[in-house]
Amino acid sequence: MMLQTRERFDVDSPFKRPSRPRGRRHRVAVIGAGLSGLICARTLADLDCEVTVFEKSRGVGGRMSTRRSESDLQFDHGAQYFTVRDERFRRHVDTWIEEGLVAPWEGRFVKLNRGYLEESNGETTRFVGVPGMTAVCRHLATDLDVRFGTTMAPPRHDGTAWIVEDAAGTSQGRYDWFVTSAPAPQSAYLLASVPHLEVKARRVSMSGCWSVMVAFKSPLDAGFDGAFVGVSPLSWIARNSSKPGRGEDFETWVLHASPEWSESAIEADHEEVVKELLDALWQVTGLQPVEPKHAAAHRWRHALPAEPLGDRFLFDPGLRVGACGDWCNGPRVEGAFLSGLALAGRLVCTMAAETPHARNCSTFASPGP
Repeated sequence: MMLQTRERFDVDSPFKRPSRPRGRRHRVAVIGAGLSGLICARTLADLDCEVTVFEKSRGVGGRMSTRRSESDLQFDHGAQYFTVRDERFRRHVDTWIEEGLVAPWEGRFVKLNRGYLEESNGETTRFVGVPGMTAVCRHLATDLDVRFGTTMAPPRHDGTAWIVEDAAGTSQGRYDWFVTSAPAPQSAYLLASVPHLEVKARRVSMSGCWSVMVAFKSPLDAGFDGAFVGVSPLSWIARNSSKPGRGEDFETWVLHASPEWSESAIEADHEEVVKELLDALWQVTGLQPVEPKHAAAHRWRHALPAEPLGDRFLFDPGLRVGACGDWCNGPRVEGAFLSGLALAGRLVCTMAAETPHARNCSTFASPGP
């Protein structure tokens, strides 16, 4: 069961009663099938908008995606887990738990500094998708028109609609509304025809992150399931196979390099990165090196915003264009989700306000920039 649109919003917020815009269906193009873009698209589709999502990769999820190796090993190579602070997000997470899409990761978490382990469990509940982090995004994408393998050119407005084309110049249709949920540098590129929004997106720099996915035939006696690393090229080490629902035959690990190291080696060869981060793993844990059964690297060129925008989203109601993502609202899964949700609310508010005899927009508008 998917949470109903009216149940998604804060019952104590003025954004608690979204209504379907009257008249013809609004056509909306959403670029990016990560969490922020998909919750925006899902909400609009549930309110009877005609939504098309364009995604340059082969699947949904973005940084919440799950990678499978040729030997069918599974790795959460981007977002490792998420936490919940906001009640609007919590209602969704509770529903996902009921549906078996999400579960707590009840591992042992430590801070690791020069071989010293310090417990880091605290009161924090860390949630993960089941059987992989991409489960939530796949759920949100159910029945949506998502066009994979489509790299987009900047849309242009002809005075009546957004003309959307891919990078090869092939028309992808005309749309009433255009939303980008891509990382800030890519969103700035896509917002080229809206200079006052482009300049805001361009202000947000995003650091890269190298991720290494490793599998071993025998378990490592590391003494933890997740480690925040202090002094090392590494910033995070995770026993991926310790997460609920993984069911791996081999022990799998994910290593994330620090932003500083990743930026300094952003153009490095994948094999070189694997070697460097595996060497760092043995050094920081004090474990004897073991030959991996599988090892691969993935470069997230735009992983974390150095300093988020400070607005929940970008929006121009006159041009019917907006942008959302963690680079707007904060570098967390929850921030990405709430950014997309808030932008969907602002679009619905604006659609309804354009309808003759519509009730006052302020009765269900979400706060925003």
